[in-house]
Amino acid sequence: MNFQDHFHVSNLIRNHISKGSPRQALLLYKGIRRKGVFFPGWIPPLLKACACVPSLVLGKLLHSESIKFGIYSDVMVRTSLISMHSKSGSIVSARKVFDEMPERNVATWNAMIGGYMWNDDTFSATRMFEEIIGSGNEVTWIEMMKGYAKGKETEKARDLFERMPLEMKSVKAWGVMLGGYVSNREMDAARMFFEEIPEKNSFVWSLIISGYFRVGDVDEARGVFNCVKVRDLVIWNSLVTGYAKNGYSDSAIDAFRMMQGEGFEPDAVTVSSVLSACAQSGRLDVGREVHSLINRMGIELNEFVSNALIDMYAKCGDLENATSVFESLSLRSVACWNSMISCLATHGKGDEALEMFRTMDTKPDEITFLAALTACVHGGFLVEGLNIFLEMKNKNVKPNVKHFGCLIHLLGLSGKLKEAYGLVREMPEKPNDTVLGALLGACKVHMDTEMAEQVMKIIETEGSTTNGDSENHLVLISNLYAHSERWQTAETLRVEMEKRGLQKSTGLSSLVLT
Repeated sequence: MNFQDHFHVSNLIRNHISKGSPRQALLLYKGIRRKGVFFPGWIPPLLKACACVPSLVLGKLLHSESIKFGIYSDVMVRTSLISMHSKSGSIVSARKVFDEMPERNVATWNAMIGGYMWNDDTFSATRMFEEIIGSGNEVTWIEMMKGYAKGKETEKARDLFERMPLEMKSVKAWGVMLGGYVSNREMDAARMFFEEIPEKNSFVWSLIISGYFRVGDVDEARGVFNCVKVRDLVIWNSLVTGYAKNGYSDSAIDAFRMMQGEGFEPDAVTVSSVLSACAQSGRLDVGREVHSLINRMGIELNEFVSNALIDMYAKCGDLENATSVFESLSLRSVACWNSMISCLATHGKGDEALEMFRTMDTKPDEITFLAALTACVHGGFLVEGLNIFLEMKNKNVKPNVKHFGCLIHLLGLSGKLKEAYGLVREMPEKPNDTVLGALLGACKVHMDTEMAEQVMKIIETEGSTTNGDSENHLVLISNLYAHSERWQTAETLRVEMEKRGLQKSTGLSSLVLT
């Protein structure tokens, strides 16, 4: 591989990172490295990719490579190593690299300050900031502001912004402070600060629009959008994405059409959001149009776009295309695996879902396990469900109430009510109404009034339900007593229900798993 090839690979790596696909950059590197090819100039951008993922294992390997090829002393390489170790949670290693450096530049200090802030060590970051404040630059101040905002200390961030030298208060600095308010949902403060910004670019307009969408104030977000005189793709994306995230799927699709009508070509962010809207509303027709547009425009199938496509086809019931997209991917993120497993599970293909779960080539997360447990519930696979639940603990994935709910529902369906009840009592979290309703439903199916009474005691003593759910449970258990011919008890409950204005119903509580 000659220099020109090395330069080309470097550009590919940087392009993947800039487009939000750091995993693709690392996959490219691994493929080339297996062929015995290496170029030291790749290390800094690859370390940046490791920091984005993050991947401490590969980062440490690159650390060793930098020593092996004699470039460890390079200031840029060491600065990249500090950032990688910090973002991967290894702040001690980052500081060791920093302390070993014979010379440092401002970027190095900024990386170390940012690393401390990333790891919530504001004390150490502040000490370093005070050391370099006289020779620092705009980024030095910004790293501190971002760190305070990340720790929900927006007042400290604002104080720092006010102390910032006037010549450093660029549009970016104003945007970072505004972003701090937005990320912490302080929209009143954000709006007042926004009005003070002397030069409003598309980034700050997009921030304030996204901020209102973040807190669910769709009308205010739309109002701000309408105030923008000159719109660009960033601002349009904030509108389309905001509508989609708030469940306004038709509005998201309409905004997408309007954007195109004004001559803007969509990017990966746009199509991911529109596909999400299509998934919500079942608009398979629009989803297919967007897929064709992706192919026609050559939009990269990064993990967000590919996952959005799979999710859209899955939720619209097009398993064939969902599978086709999944199988076409050279790199599958855990989100893609999760969408595909969930898709198969909810469409009654439990065996295929579990087979896919077992063939995963990436580490499963809590959503993966929930999808696999859902497949077990739909297929009635008790033993497999128990094994998967145990596997969660072995892989240090903490089960939440939804995972417990799946297993309790599975045990209930299998007639193992005592085991299901025992699991309810062992749950680290308070059982929710869906879990208890599912167990009561299983009691009715298996005509077990004694167990139903035990479940009702949990509901009464722990206050696990809202009034509406409590009444629904009363209806269910009344039906159960009647089916068991315990007429006197059923009549007592019937009188209680009449007092509450309830009608006798045969409806069962159901467990929503997806």
